[in-house]
Amino acid sequence: MCELLGMSANVPTDICFSFTGLMQRGGRTGPHRDGWGITFYEGKGCRSFKDPNPSFDSKIAQLVQNYPIKSCAVISHIRQANRGGVSLENTHPFTRELWGRYWTFAHNGQLTDFQNLACGRFEPVGQTDSERAFCWLLNQLELQFDARPDNAILFEFIASCCDSLKEMGVFNMLLSDGEYLLTYCTNHLYWLTRKAPFGHATLLDEDVEVNFQEQTSPNDVVSVIATQPLTANEAWQRMKPGEYNLFYFGQRQLTNVDRLSAVDFAEAKPRDQSPTQPL
Repeated sequence: MCELLGMSANVPTDICFSFTGLMQRGGRTGPHRDGWGITFYEGKGCRSFKDPNPSFDSKIAQLVQNYPIKSCAVISHIRQANRGGVSLENTHPFTRELWGRYWTFAHNGQLTDFQNLACGRFEPVGQTDSERAFCWLLNQLELQFDARPDNAILFEFIASCCDSLKEMGVFNMLLSDGEYLLTYCTNHLYWLTRKAPFGHATLLDEDVEVNFQEQTSPNDVVSVIATQPLTANEAWQRMKPGEYNLFYFGQRQLTNVDRLSAVDFAEAKPRDQSPTQPL
């Protein structure tokens, strides 16, 4: 299996703190030695860093850890290969364009009979079940909608597609278009939201502690999603099998239980400016 890390924030925020914990699991405190990757969004653009080598001693991972790239949406992944060889083309996250936006996807789990998933024009480059599932998902969207629909309809449809993929095996997923971040759980996925009053956090995998109160403003909101909790002293929420959450600029907007209308989505606006905070 692999491990996932995602972030959604209402101001451009770096993920150095959380990424420092995750990268240790890529070969030092965990078995995920078969590559890693991370994608940061900046407006409609995105930049990705990938390496098929273990993250714990990767020079590229150290650059990402030490260079505070700030973003409102981030997806990261460390890999333990089970479908497809250890190579750059099989390294998550995967990115494709649809409706004038870059969509980024990372998956933890293993699917059976994935070769039969029809991808339309979204052809996989590598050999993983994950990339094919992503291409199938985008193809389903294109077949279902002529143009991007209302967000509530769009993400509930994506969640229904994830329900179908879950029937093929373990399917824990992160998906983002740079504004929204959708999380879907089959067995292991946790989340937390950091907002005022901020406190201290201590990593589980590295002797690092941060006091968020010293580096935030009262209006900052940051949600972090991970396969397993990254800190020892924060209240991580475990997702249930078949549960999905939709985050929009740090705020949890849509779940299996609570549905938002188009008006609710339109009223959820990101703030323009605020001091940034390291994560």
